[in-house]
Amino acid sequence: MVGSSHEALHRIFQKDPALLTRTLQRVLHVPFPEPREIAAMNVDLTETEPVERRVDTLLRAETDEGTYLLVVESQGKRDDDKRRSWPYYLSYLYAKYRCNPVLIVITQSSATARWASRPIQLGVRDRPSLTVRPLVLGPDNVPVIADGQSAERDVPLAVLSAMTHGRGAQATAILESLAGALRTIDSDSAAVFVQFVDSCLADPQAKQIWRDLMAAVQYFWRHPLAEKVREEGREEGRIQDRIEMTLRILEWRGIPVPESVRQRVMSCTDLDRLEEWARRAVHAATAEDLFTEDKA
Repeated sequence: MVGSSHEALHRIFQKDPALLTRTLQRVLHVPFPEPREIAAMNVDLTETEPVERRVDTLLRAETDEGTYLLVVESQGKRDDDKRRSWPYYLSYLYAKYRCNPVLIVITQSSATARWASRPIQLGVRDRPSLTVRPLVLGPDNVPVIADGQSAERDVPLAVLSAMTHGRGAQATAILESLAGALRTIDSDSAAVFVQFVDSCLADPQAKQIWRDLMAAVQYFWRHPLAEKVREEGREEGRIQDRIEMTLRILEWRGIPVPESVRQRVMSCTDLDRLEEWARRAVHAATAEDLFTEDKA
């Protein structure tokens, strides 16, 4: 189970290595050659002690233009000690594997992205012996994916979008689009992506929206993240939780809730029906759509 946004931000590329080359090509417009094969590598770059050096994620990409080593660093805030280690990572990998290393930094912070993107120059000013230019993915260049069709076309990229932009006014649309797109992929992969997003959502309201949306998706109940929701559901307030969830999803989506609908939801004591209404609330066009199939 992923325990932090730091882990999720780089482990998503272990889950779908091809996402990394797609973001280089489409987001950063780097003419990276199409890989024939991508494999994860040992992230430990320590030589003979005593200093331990470890990258976050290391991938080996075989292309028609040669072999590349993709070094992914997740950066939550400015860390000059970490930045000073990046030239070592690249030099060590180049010397050991005799192929080109590429440094990619991913962050949720625009300020951190600006800091990380500054070139690192070693040697005499204006004539450096070594220059490192990190490629940086962050809120200013990762696309905002807030419609269902775009999310379904590239689910891993939609996950990265939610992890990077899951706050503010667009959070609801981003998370709703992703929730729908996750239904189109296998449940095991979807469950992993659910956890990645949950780990990266720092805004409490966005995290609650995400958990409410996921509570309406069946595969979510087989994932460890659902345990908190299940524990709450075993208590006396389970029905009340589903009532509040259904109304909250409609309100967050900006759908007007007439008093007649509100009263019908609030008076319901059938847990299965309430859970069905909560699922319908994710895609309903009007509040009355909650009850469409109940009329049959």
